[in-house]
Amino acid sequence: MPACAYPGRVLVLVGVHAVMAVVAPGLVRWLGRRALYVVALAPLAALCWALARTNDTVTESYTWVTQLGIGLDLRMATLNWLLVVLVTGIGAIVLAYSVRYFPEDQTGLGRYAAVFVAFAGAMFGLVVADNLLLLYVFWELTTVFSYLLIAQDPTRRANRWAATQALLITTLGGLAMLAGFVVLGESAGTYRWSEIEASPPSGGHLAAAVVLILLGALSKSAIFPFSFWLPSAMAAPTPVSAYLHAAAMVKAGVFLVALLGPTLGADPPWRPLLLVTGVLTMLLGGWTALRQNDLKLMLAYGTVSQLGLLTAVFGGSNRNAGLAGVALLLAHALFKSTLFLVVGIIDVSTGTRDLRELSGLGRRAPVLAAIAILAGASMAGLPPFAGFVGKEAAFDAFLHGSDTADLWVLAALVIGSTLTVAYTLRFLWGAFADKHEQEASLNPIARDWLVWPGILAVAGLGVGAAAKPLGGSLDHYADLFPEVGATYHLAVWHGFTGPLGLSVLVLVAGGALFHYRQRIPGTRLPFDGGAVYQRVMNGLDRGAVELTGATQRGSLPFYLGVILLALVAGLGGTLIGSAPWPDDARAWDTSLQVVVAVGIVVAAVAAVRALRRLTAMVLVGISGYGVAVLFILHGAPDLALTQFLVETATIVMVVLVLRRLPAKFSERLIRTSRVGRIALGIAVGVVAAGMTFVAVGAREATPVSTIFPELAGSFGGGGNVVNVILVDIRAWDTMGEVSVLVVAATGVASLIFRRTEALARRRGVPGPAVGPPGWLGAGPSGQSIILQVVTRLVFHPIVLFSVFLLFSGHNAPGGGFAGGLVAGLALTVRYLAGGQAELTAAAPIDAGIVLGAGLLVAVGTGVLALLAGGQVLQTAIVDRHLPVLGDVHLVTSIFFDIGVYLVVVGLMLDILRSLGAEIDRQEVAAG
Repeated sequence: MPACAYPGRVLVLVGVHAVMAVVAPGLVRWLGRRALYVVALAPLAALCWALARTNDTVTESYTWVTQLGIGLDLRMATLNWLLVVLVTGIGAIVLAYSVRYFPEDQTGLGRYAAVFVAFAGAMFGLVVADNLLLLYVFWELTTVFSYLLIAQDPTRRANRWAATQALLITTLGGLAMLAGFVVLGESAGTYRWSEIEASPPSGGHLAAAVVLILLGALSKSAIFPFSFWLPSAMAAPTPVSAYLHAAAMVKAGVFLVALLGPTLGADPPWRPLLLVTGVLTMLLGGWTALRQNDLKLMLAYGTVSQLGLLTAVFGGSNRNAGLAGVALLLAHALFKSTLFLVVGIIDVSTGTRDLRELSGLGRRAPVLAAIAILAGASMAGLPPFAGFVGKEAAFDAFLHGSDTADLWVLAALVIGSTLTVAYTLRFLWGAFADKHEQEASLNPIARDWLVWPGILAVAGLGVGAAAKPLGGSLDHYADLFPEVGATYHLAVWHGFTGPLGLSVLVLVAGGALFHYRQRIPGTRLPFDGGAVYQRVMNGLDRGAVELTGATQRGSLPFYLGVILLALVAGLGGTLIGSAPWPDDARAWDTSLQVVVAVGIVVAAVAAVRALRRLTAMVLVGISGYGVAVLFILHGAPDLALTQFLVETATIVMVVLVLRRLPAKFSERLIRTSRVGRIALGIAVGVVAAGMTFVAVGAREATPVSTIFPELAGSFGGGGNVVNVILVDIRAWDTMGEVSVLVVAATGVASLIFRRTEALARRRGVPGPAVGPPGWLGAGPSGQSIILQVVTRLVFHPIVLFSVFLLFSGHNAPGGGFAGGLVAGLALTVRYLAGGQAELTAAAPIDAGIVLGAGLLVAVGTGVLALLAGGQVLQTAIVDRHLPVLGDVHLVTSIFFDIGVYLVVVGLMLDILRSLGAEIDRQEVAAG
């Protein structure tokens, strides 16, 4: 086949489907159901494009995710071309057919049109994808869109259940397929299928890849043991069934088998797995179809049987079997979509699909009956229809096979084809024959509605008649397989041959089976996949309930214990087993570090053993202060200052809450439980220390922090490396952190105030007075006047000290975070001295305004730098000599630090007001 490049055409056509999906709801609101004609133009355009490129190989490639080796690689060869024609052609016809199927006032028609054309675009992308990972993306898109189409009417439980079942089965299979793709792509060194095809990989892992890929293909095409999901999906509207379950979605798995077969067919798992599952699916599906009374279900089980036939034929893995497979694939898409559309017309026109209620329809709707007979003749394998051509090719491929297994498969094909003839006759008889005097009512059938299934039915006859020239095109695909025996070519007439005799035998046996169907006892199938699925889902539901009940107890100690045990078990095992422990280790630099460390350990153990809440909190605080002392001993005063302030603020906030809690812990721990908690705490500490030790000792690359001291001066214009990192070198990190603080503060305050207001309304409890008291006025709880006076005297110096820390932090210990904490502690002292009223007097401004102003200043610093021609958050250094002030060194990152300062102050103010409001109201209510 000559290769030709049409840059951008394939990708543009996929995009056209996506755009049409976006505008489809609007078109439906504007034009009503006639908008479906416009929506059908998207697949019709792709069909015209494909027909204009028959016998050409079209390739396109675009860079996408280079790090993962994922490219937008698209390719259309013979097999892809055939699927494109089917997917787009039948898609356009079904959309046009849907105009008459749905009533004018159909709800959700815009959604249907959008999802349908989106599915058609995803299926189009799937069959032209030349990259395995890109193929998987389109594969999962078809899964999602099919779920939405099957659940077109979400008010019906059957639709929801069927859609969920199809989604779970095909998604799980798709995940297995993805794992197979990864194994295959990594072993081949590329994910582009055309390159893998040219240079196939080898090795023992290839068998695992084959099995995983086939799991995805078999589940998508409803092959045993996954056959049960497709009949359940018949809850979808009939046009959806005609497209998804005859021409598109279920063909995806068969397409994947056909695509990979010429390359992977020689691998040992490939052929036996496909032959066995395909034959079982064909026989079980055909037998079940013969027993159905619902015409749509009969076609559904017939589809399952035909998919099994296609799988088994492609599993033959030779040149003639491949040719037969594509011929049958084309024939099946044409006759099965036709029959589904016929059933839709019968259902809408008569109000039933039950063959026991239908009678005389062939006499009253002769054109519809003629269309069904044409499609049925192809499905049964009558010459000169496409179905006959494909089945003869399949019989010949296995009749002249290479081993005994081919003869067993041939026998199964004959039996399966006999069942096909039998249920085809039962379908035609049940839908159109005169069976009893009582006839179902028949609404008039619009002639233009019959055009669409008529086109497909005539196409089945035309493909059969044009088998020879069409076979010449399909030979390009078949020639990719190894040849076994004489080369076969498609034709209606090959003379009096063995396959012709088998075709006659099948027709006679099928007719006899239909004639004596009442004498055949009903036999229950040995395997019910639907029942197994239901038992598995029920087991999962029950297991989830039991697991939730066992783990979600509402106990914080239990949750923390599980998390910490997992930490110790997982990382502790790694540390013991394979961690790269450094050879040189230094326990301490000075003996003072040992003293402080012992103090931290003693305080931590005592905190675990403490029975009183306040005692435990103080002991935890001592451990935190000890860590701050270690920072000082290691030469990190800035970190030590921040640690001291954070620890102090934390203690104060917790004590606020502890005032309203019982003095002792409510739980009386037995000795073993307390010992267990202490042991767990020690184990977590050892593991955390070991992780830190190993991580630091295992470093191989030069840490980026080694250049920070130099950058702090030259780039950030400051001597305090820690502060310059926060406001300049890593300013984006700080921006994210202050944003999180604002969101957290808003969320906490909203929850507390909402609950507080609800309790106050319910109990009739008034809020505390918040007006500013006099200089010697007592707070709402009668706090000490001396404490208030002292607090007011030291409040302003503390605030000034916080401002000093803010401005000096760029060169000395301090900064916006530390200064904000100091100011917050000053506000905390005011609150402790006089309650809400005293806090309001100290800061008569809403906390949300302070938080918003801080975030605005921080973000505005970055925006101004951008407007000045620099990068976001880029620092500028200004050195000027001013009168009186003298030399001034200004670094613009100070404004970012001011934003951090305001955010921290606003956070502290918000916490005090939210927690304090609740505590004060409780005191008022109790007093």
